[in-house]
Amino acid sequence: MLDSNYFHYTAKGLNCDDVMLEELGKTFGTPLYVTSSKSIVDSYRAFEKAFETLPHFTCYSVKANFNLSVIRTLADLGCGCDVNSGGELYRAMQAGVAPEKIIFAGVGKKYEEIAYALECGVLMLKAESLSELRAIDRIAGEVGKIASVALRINPNVTAETHPYITTGDSKEKFGIDEAELPEIFALFDQLPNLLLVGLDMHIGSQIFDPEYYVAATEKLLALFNLSKTKGFEIQFLDIGGGFPVTYDPSKPATPIERFAEKLIPMLVPAGVTVIFEPGRCLVANASVLLTKILYKKRNHVGKEFFVVDAGMTELIRPALYQSHHEVQAVSRHKKTVIADVVGPICESSDFFARQREIDAAEEGELLAVMSCGAYAAVMSSNYNGRLRPAEVMVNGSEVKLVRKRETLEQLVQNELF
Repeated sequence: MLDSNYFHYTAKGLNCDDVMLEELGKTFGTPLYVTSSKSIVDSYRAFEKAFETLPHFTCYSVKANFNLSVIRTLADLGCGCDVNSGGELYRAMQAGVAPEKIIFAGVGKKYEEIAYALECGVLMLKAESLSELRAIDRIAGEVGKIASVALRINPNVTAETHPYITTGDSKEKFGIDEAELPEIFALFDQLPNLLLVGLDMHIGSQIFDPEYYVAATEKLLALFNLSKTKGFEIQFLDIGGGFPVTYDPSKPATPIERFAEKLIPMLVPAGVTVIFEPGRCLVANASVLLTKILYKKRNHVGKEFFVVDAGMTELIRPALYQSHHEVQAVSRHKKTVIADVVGPICESSDFFARQREIDAAEEGELLAVMSCGAYAAVMSSNYNGRLRPAEVMVNGSEVKLVRKRETLEQLVQNELF
């Protein structure tokens, strides 16, 4: 069972900070995302403390959770943003992030997105191919800008994680192969509207072993030294994100301090600002998905099911990545059962847990699917004509509605006969 200062049991049931989840379910309905702002703040401060001796700039990876209040919570602490689309850039600025604190990534940026980023004045655009560099140069010339760019390098380091979330392997679509760098460096003489300011890497998500970062950083530093021999003045080395969080208590995440111990001695001698792009590790365990048990059923072989009102439309990770999420009854029970916790969607992959020991809760009671702060609401969909849930943020005893529940009218508002 996951327990923390943010989601914990009292005599009356499971709480977020000082607020009973049972009461939130009654007030706002279910499914419902519940986020502890204190958890986000404390995670960010712990990350900053770990790297405090290294000149660095932290850019929250907006793709993990793009709720405006989540972004604003981090921006108020001085955090920047890493965005992957024009929509994420717009969201970050709507949340109050200054464009000079935003880096624009993405392997397939459209013309309109590049122009939008340049006009906004983002800190840098991260380029992932020769063709993209030429496109940025052309667009920068058209809008009368000099584009600050970083090169995302694929270091060909295969980290031990799910194959769908590894990004630093040469088999994947991301980044420029390290072997191409000499050709890329030579190309800059032909691209007058570009200024090379950074080198970047990202090796994947949920990386538990710091040695993968060490291996990739060694390659990045070698390319940094090569860039200096070519006359480039690199201002930023971007290490990316991918730092792990605990989803399954039997597989605890490596503390961020372990990564800092390895990386700081390597990076300080470079004498540049290091950029980090944490997403999941700041927000994953800050939220739960609150859901109601609609039906309990047992089939002819004795298999038990809890059918709940949330599904893969609210949390697709178990279906997409076979990811583990703890599931806790909001009200404690003395007895437990072995059951599948499944949703209402017309897909066999619509489940949160299979053959899991869980409190013997009854129909109408609430369950909390834990660790839903990253890649949950942000990946939600309207499949089966489902309405996206409301989201609330809790700070101590204060509760704020930070996203309204979708309506049937909103479901069809952009469609035309």
